[in-house]
Amino acid sequence: MESTKLWWLENLLKSILVCHEYTSSRWHAVASWTWDAQDETCGICRMAFDGCCPDCKLPGDVCPLIWGACNHAFHLHCILKWVNSQTSQAHCPMCRREWQFKG
Repeated sequence: MESTKLWWLENLLKSILVCHEYTSSRWHAVASWTWDAQDETCGICRMAFDGCCPDCKLPGDVCPLIWGACNHAFHLHCILKWVNSQTSQAHCPMCRREWQFKG
């Protein structure tokens, strides 16, 4: 009688504590990356955007801000010098992505 109770209790515990295995055959990873272009200075000359680049004499002298496809901004003269100085494909001086003018 005692062994029957133990057998019954053992089977009850096994049925309660059964672990189910799960193997995933497929999964999908999702990631997102954004570039923050909230700087107030040019990443090349380090001069403030509301001022002028080293090539300009006065603030506002035909030196607009230029954005790249990566959302980094530079003075027009600064990025043109940078792009022209690159020996191969031009890259953004901040993130090193291939440089493309945003447009």
